[in-house]
Amino acid sequence: MAYSIAIDGPAGAGKSTIAKIAAEKLGFTYVDTGAMFRAMAVYFIDRGIDVKNAESVGEAVGNVEVSIEYEDGVQQIILNGDNVTKRLRDEEVGKTASAVAVYPSVREKLLELQRKLAAELNVVMDGRDIGTCVLPDATCKIYLTAGVDTRAERRFAELREKGEEPDIEEIKRDIAERDYRDMHRDTAPLKQAEDAVLVDSSDMGIEEVAAAIIQEFERKAR
Repeated sequence: MAYSIAIDGPAGAGKSTIAKIAAEKLGFTYVDTGAMFRAMAVYFIDRGIDVKNAESVGEAVGNVEVSIEYEDGVQQIILNGDNVTKRLRDEEVGKTASAVAVYPSVREKLLELQRKLAAELNVVMDGRDIGTCVLPDATCKIYLTAGVDTRAERRFAELREKGEEPDIEEIKRDIAERDYRDMHRDTAPLKQAEDAVLVDSSDMGIEEVAAAIIQEFERKAR
């Protein structure tokens, strides 16, 4: 039987960073579902598809193939044969991914691959609806969050490291808007699964959060 750890939570809570560390320490495969949605967003952006038009998005989804590969132990996201990993952290891509994630056609396209990976491998998977929809029977479920100010400061520092000059207030507004959109969408809204453990990373270090999640997994897997 394959083990699975589902980590859900809002944008900027540190899900991807923590999930990667936990997966490495456990020897599991890390699956970044957010990156898969971002790859879909790259497709829509490059082709000028109006993501506010559900019909246009639904028609385009059939032409998208997203897969995961590993290169020197690092996850690579492949979109229709092209490696788009380096583009996934662009602000436009992130906003577009959040916008298209509300569409059932987009979610259904990726759901099958995500469940197939979890059935075949021991995985740590993070996203917005992993414990509630994608892997409702996950071995361990975590809802990872942090305050808006904390998440905005993390994103601000990340962008500064890239040489950009971001506006902290604009980042806060963007995070708050994403939270509202993710939590109020009709399809698979962001929420804490009833059997998920809440972890607030606002005042915790990365290694501390990862250790807490691993401890919870080991308790559930006994």
